Amino acid sequence: MHDLSATYWNQRYENEHTPWDIGYASPPLLEYIKRLKDKQIRILIPGAGRAYEAIFLYRAGFEQVWVCDWAPAAFGHLLEHCPEFPRERLLAADFFELDMEFDLMLEQTFFCAIDRAQRQAYARQAAHLLRGGGLLAGVLFAQEFEQEGPPFGGMAAEYQNCFEPYFEILIMEISSHSIRPRAGRELFVEMRAR
Repeated sequence: MHDLSATYWNQRYENEHTPWDIGYASPPLLEYIKRLKDKQIRILIPGAGRAYEAIFLYRAGFEQVWVCDWAPAAFGHLLEHCPEFPRERLLAADFFELDMEFDLMLEQTFFCAIDRAQRQAYARQAAHLLRGGGLLAGVLFAQEFEQEGPPFGGMAAEYQNCFEPYFEILIMEISSHSIRPRAGRELFVEMRAR
């Protein structure tokens, strides 16, 4: 496995070496969020980074939003741009050790940042964190990369094998809302925990 420790990620944020960061909320996730009706649902964004989606959700009236990142430096952007965001909803923790319950988990750049050997554990933990029938929605890369990650790529068949033991896959298709450089290379997924 690669050295993808909390120290590694914290240094990336402190040095502002975050080339995956598009600088705003992911358009595929924004389109999904805009369709959510119940603003009382409990939402987790793991590996939230600068948490653009959390800011959008919170300002749209979703008050039950938690962000998890084990790089505390990542929260600086969120606290600077949304100082009213509840501090107790900032989880500087290891996603794989969380023991809470959520209705929805939003995936944006976390799955591709963990070592590939942890993908099955990610699927199992996501299902554990979601209440029965809870949803996992977000974006996964639909390509392999020539260079060694992170980010780590993948293809739909691999993801199906990883998630199907724990989730019913409702949607897994090329996103029609990706930013131009990622167009045709991202899968939008929505899955229901078994």
